[in-house]
Amino acid sequence: MNRSKGYALMFLLGAFIAGGALGFSADRAIRSGRGRELHGARAYRQRMADELKLTPQQQGSVDSLIEQKHRQIMALYKPLRSQLDSAAVLARVVSDSTHAQIKRLLNPDQQVKLDKMRAAARRDLAERRGGDTAAGGERPPGPLPF
Repeated sequence: MNRSKGYALMFLLGAFIAGGALGFSADRAIRSGRGRELHGARAYRQRMADELKLTPQQQGSVDSLIEQKHRQIMALYKPLRSQLDSAAVLARVVSDSTHAQIKRLLNPDQQVKLDKMRAAARRDLAERRGGDTAAGGERPPGPLPF
């Protein structure tokens, strides 16, 4: 029984790391390809308004609908918040452990570069999470960097 739990944990860890790496890479590729400095909900709304050539009335209505959607999604997450927070803490422990194991495989120069890459990924994630919050100031949980 413990062996199957171990395999399940390893599978989840692998999926978590692969998903984080893929998300990080995709975000970098998109950002560098577009050259846009703005990101987050406000930037998306502005880009949508610009590309669709929304009138001010349409833009106000779209903004209201997006705010309503955000409140509804946050209400869905609210009962799960403590479980998600606990999972995030455990995911951070797994991430830190994996980072330490990877560092042991690297030479000192590579270790410094890896630490810088991780710090940059965490800064980017913090910017994305803290950049735009709608009513309530909460966000659904997102992936942690490696």
